[in-house]
Amino acid sequence: MTLESIAFKSLIYLSLTISIVLVLCLLLAVVFYFIDIKQTRHTIRRNYPVIGRFRYIFEHLGEFFRQYFFAMDREELPFNRAERSWVYRAAKDENRTIAFGSTRDLTQSGTVIFMNSAFPTLSEDATDAAPLTIGPFCQSPYQAPSFFNISGMSYGALSKPAISALSIGAAKANCWLNTGEGGLSEHHLKGGCDIVMQIGTAKYGVRDAHGKLSDEKLKKVAAIPQVKMFELKLSQGAKPGKGGILPAGKVTEEIAEIRGIEAGKASISPNAHPEIKSVSDLLDMIEHIRKTTGKPVGFKAVLGDVTWLHTLFIEINERGEQSAPDFITVDSADGGTGAAPQPLMDYMGLTVRESLPWLIQALKDFKLRERIRVIVSGKMLTPSRVAWALCIGADFVNCARGFMFSLGCIQALQCNKNTCPTGITTHSKKLQKGLVVAEKSDRVANYHKAIVYDVGMIAHSCGVTDPRKLGPQHIRIVQDGGSSLTPVTIAENIDHKKGE
Repeated sequence: MTLESIAFKSLIYLSLTISIVLVLCLLLAVVFYFIDIKQTRHTIRRNYPVIGRFRYIFEHLGEFFRQYFFAMDREELPFNRAERSWVYRAAKDENRTIAFGSTRDLTQSGTVIFMNSAFPTLSEDATDAAPLTIGPFCQSPYQAPSFFNISGMSYGALSKPAISALSIGAAKANCWLNTGEGGLSEHHLKGGCDIVMQIGTAKYGVRDAHGKLSDEKLKKVAAIPQVKMFELKLSQGAKPGKGGILPAGKVTEEIAEIRGIEAGKASISPNAHPEIKSVSDLLDMIEHIRKTTGKPVGFKAVLGDVTWLHTLFIEINERGEQSAPDFITVDSADGGTGAAPQPLMDYMGLTVRESLPWLIQALKDFKLRERIRVIVSGKMLTPSRVAWALCIGADFVNCARGFMFSLGCIQALQCNKNTCPTGITTHSKKLQKGLVVAEKSDRVANYHKAIVYDVGMIAHSCGVTDPRKLGPQHIRIVQDGGSSLTPVTIAENIDHKKGE
């Protein structure tokens, strides 16, 4: 057979294949045409059969491509390209410097600016932030080694390899990992890191058959040496006033067993703890958990109405400082989650820009600042945000989505659909295979190391030897018109206006 005849036959086969494909496409288009004009659910498809389907395809693809082709470096939400890029480089231990000039508008109202010292700290004078004690009245106080830690992420909301990578990475970074409200799993424990066990409104992992707190299970969890503290979750920034939501498709047999619920059904927590109706109930619950476990206990809340905290602090002073929560985790209204109602995520609660300064001042006013440690969470994924929180007065900073970016998250906004393309928030084995635990755990540790290093760099530029020595005097906040004020001056102005 000659070369010409082979080429001729190949051309015929190719032509036949193309013809068959075209015929099939035409038949498929005809089928879709009749389906579209008969259905009554979608107006676009009914008026523009077949062609109208592309509208929904483009709408879906837009979620993935918007961040690459259309959004500017500093304009996208919840996190812009500049922020994500910094985390990616930090996690990969790549060069984090930039050139030519900042793309950040330094004159925009609300912008935070750090005050550099004329005599910055030299490298030989710099020190690492020392461990801080949480729970001095407990049987087993916790010497927390790092000011930057991993915020609550449940096994269920996140996949098995994602939780495992976070656990191993946290151990390498010497920071704590919060379990989230979904209970303590073997994957949280895998790396040997310090664990903060979160108790949500449904008491997952420590509940009895009736959904109430089980002392027996509490003691069992507390007996694990890795478990250092217990966090009572009152509310969360992304959904204040609403319990956790885990879609039915994510409630596997294993997750159901860990949580103590039925597999295959949506896991929806109550809006609040049924046992806690007042500040007295809250203090009683904290004391009960502390006595049962022997370990530090605090609570997590996003602030909205703050009058209850005044009542809480008054009662603490009446009972004695030993009755106080060992820590308060204040979450931001722009915090993240796997699934939440949009009205709550968009409109409910205060951001930490407002709530953290208020909480710090209130604790000082009631002389409880030294007794109660303050942890802050909510979009704390870059060195500047962490350093700002320390300046305002936070003792510790928690971050969840920054560590998700270090795992490879691309902000596809698919967390609630079990279709996460990076395998982080899905239980699809096919999608999980791209998340290699050994590789990603290194990136988790690298990201933590970069945050600590760069926050230290900011501190040294401000003239202090370690990040815990940062204070309100080291920052100014840009006001309308472009001028800046210190947080103290802003607070005084607000108080003066209230007096008028």
